[in-house]
Amino acid sequence: MLSWEVIEEIKKTALNELENITSERDWVELKAKYLGKKGKLQDLLKMLPTVSQEERKSLGSQVNEVKDLLENLFSDKLQEIKLSLKKQKIFEKKVDITLPSKRYSRTGRVHPLNRVTSEILDIFSSLGFEVEEGPEIEEDYYNFEALNIPKEHPARDMQDTFYIDESRLLRTHTSPVQIRVMEKRQPPLMVVCPGKVYRRDSDVTHSPMFHQIEGFMVDKEVSFSHLKGVLTEFLQAFFGKEKNVRFRPSYFPFTEPSAEVDIECVVCEGKGCRVCKGSGWLEVLGCGMIHPYLFSVVGYDKSVYSGFAFGLGVERLTMLKYAIDDIRLFYEGNVSFLEQL
Repeated sequence: MLSWEVIEEIKKTALNELENITSERDWVELKAKYLGKKGKLQDLLKMLPTVSQEERKSLGSQVNEVKDLLENLFSDKLQEIKLSLKKQKIFEKKVDITLPSKRYSRTGRVHPLNRVTSEILDIFSSLGFEVEEGPEIEEDYYNFEALNIPKEHPARDMQDTFYIDESRLLRTHTSPVQIRVMEKRQPPLMVVCPGKVYRRDSDVTHSPMFHQIEGFMVDKEVSFSHLKGVLTEFLQAFFGKEKNVRFRPSYFPFTEPSAEVDIECVVCEGKGCRVCKGSGWLEVLGCGMIHPYLFSVVGYDKSVYSGFAFGLGVERLTMLKYAIDDIRLFYEGNVSFLEQL
């Protein structure tokens, strides 16, 4: 029979049990026992129709008051349990700062590609070049058309491009930065542009993602002699003053005339070996005088200005400098390999 005494007894029992629980699991079970859809307070509400009309309103009000009280107390108890568990975890994980630190035999090092990139940029900075960067997701216009490579040009087949859509792609070289810089600024310019580039190619000497550094100079009366002087100075600073350098005629759509640059083999010192295929020389970069078409694209007066440009692969120079025969070693995360460099 529902009565004030029954309600008070349930309230008293609930408070006692709530006081003694210490875990979230016990809290969930106890809350369901008293406040759940099949809990004891719900049972009391179901008993209201069995009492007289005069008592129903009073007893119903008392049940709701007990329900509100228990809900608040259960909420406070949950916060108390969580705080207690948090303090316990902190205590269990506390660190004794008086203990000696652990000694690690292996320490971090700068990745060889980052090290070589920094070395290259330092050399060009000492020659007066500044550094500019551009987007890796490039527009077809900047990657090809503005560089004198129209849609039907066979040089596009050499690039093995990753296209995102008809007008956007992952850049295949850092040369687009040259166009972007010349669009915004007027000569004189001496700029190097480092960054990642992407091509559909993967073997011991090629990677789908690799690093290039584009460089260019634009001013009045810039000649091929300036190009040879800058690149010879760079290569001898990088590989050693004793290394001979040679320029061979070549072809690139965005330079005219164009050349490829070789250095004396770093393995056999020019005598001829398996690495240089008996020639005594190793190809290291491509270069040339900036094609007049590029000046017309960016609005430079080709009768006033001239310039040269060059591009080199960071992985290529790193492999030659450290005698590495597989480009994939740079990306495998092998600590033993990285420690050797």
